[in-house]
Amino acid sequence: MKAVTISRFGGPEVLEYGEIPPPAPKAGEALVELEFAGVNFTDVYQRSGFYARSHTYRTPLPMTLGSEGGGIVVALGDGVTHVKIGERVAYCIVRGAYAQRATVPAERLVRVPDDMPMPVATTLMLQGLTAHYLSHSAFALGPGHVCLVHAGAGGVGQLLIQLAKLRGATVIATAGNREKAEIARRRGADHVILYRETDFHDEARKLTGGIGVDVAYDAIGKDTIARSIRSLKRRGLCVNYGGASGLVASIEPIELAEAGSVFFTRPHLADYLATPEELRARAADLFAAWRAGTLSIAIDREFPLAEAGDAHRHLEAGRTRGKLLLRVPQ
Repeated sequence: MKAVTISRFGGPEVLEYGEIPPPAPKAGEALVELEFAGVNFTDVYQRSGFYARSHTYRTPLPMTLGSEGGGIVVALGDGVTHVKIGERVAYCIVRGAYAQRATVPAERLVRVPDDMPMPVATTLMLQGLTAHYLSHSAFALGPGHVCLVHAGAGGVGQLLIQLAKLRGATVIATAGNREKAEIARRRGADHVILYRETDFHDEARKLTGGIGVDVAYDAIGKDTIARSIRSLKRRGLCVNYGGASGLVASIEPIELAEAGSVFFTRPHLADYLATPEELRARAADLFAAWRAGTLSIAIDREFPLAEAGDAHRHLEAGRTRGKLLLRVPQ
């Protein structure tokens, strides 16, 4: 079957499109014939070797990239009862989605409703579930809360803004240019800061009357984390869930004290999908919001699977205006 693999860590040039043996499902697994694979910074971190020491996201070489996909169940391993052959499914945090077929633990699969396009279902996996746990669990937003959302026009950013507004929070978003700022506003952001023109820390303080925000959601990382921490109110929370500008290497504890005895966390999505029940409950929330028309899905571009390297370059250049998908040849 066709797949995108890597045999060494590096830039997009290490991605290899070619033939590999098709997998067979083991006990408890389902074989999924993929239609779409999501492109995420998690893939970049795995490709680059940043997760080489991670116990949560292991990266043994050689490997097939991709942690998010959607397609049709075509075979089942022993003991699988949660899904059936022929059902439409989607999943995330299982490596191997940059391929025509992938084996997935059946308990990690989410059934896709018949009225939901597969690109939408795929988008609502890794990015949608990330936005859900950020807004519902890492910091449970509600009326009266003010949150800072970096990269408001990005894939997670657009979803996070919408979920934050559905929970009654005030949203301050950042964006790199006026086009991206308008995208964030359309998703419901109350305020948008053009961070190349204005210091977002100063502006966030002004917008909150000097108090600061309750929570800062920071997927930019190295370039923004210090100012995100300083943008918090006393005893606020900074959630660093990515590193588009580079992964955060360290935080000095005294900085948290000096910023107002604030809290800092660097979560993994996997820990917020700890059980099949938690996964399905979060997915059900997202699917219901999409069906009700209160959650809009922005798909920026679809690349053929063979052009996965170009998709990575597009993502790392900061040109995305939503979700990037790979179309898998049937």
